[in-house]
Amino acid sequence: GQIERFNATMDAKIAALSNEKRTNWDEKLPFVTFNYNTTIHRTTNQIPFELIYGRKPILPFDQQQPLVTLSQDPEHKTKLNQHLSVLT
Repeated sequence: GQIERFNATMDAKIAALSNEKRTNWDEKLPFVTFNYNTTIHRTTNQIPFELIYGRKPILPFDQQQPLVTLSQDPEHKTKLNQHLSVLT
């Protein structure tokens, strides 16, 4: 029952990430287990990570800060046209 379902789930996830011959399946295990442990499960409606640790997981994209803040220059079009006219 449960073990067979778990194995089928893991096999499908590994197959989706592995190469055609599945010779690199072992390299994909960390990604597959991370996905499995941070996804809501239908039977519990919970994320296994939250059940084990009592908190939400911190995902890589949760930590990202904007690297660049761009401001708009109202004179940009004029400056660009002036620069281009010098080049031609």
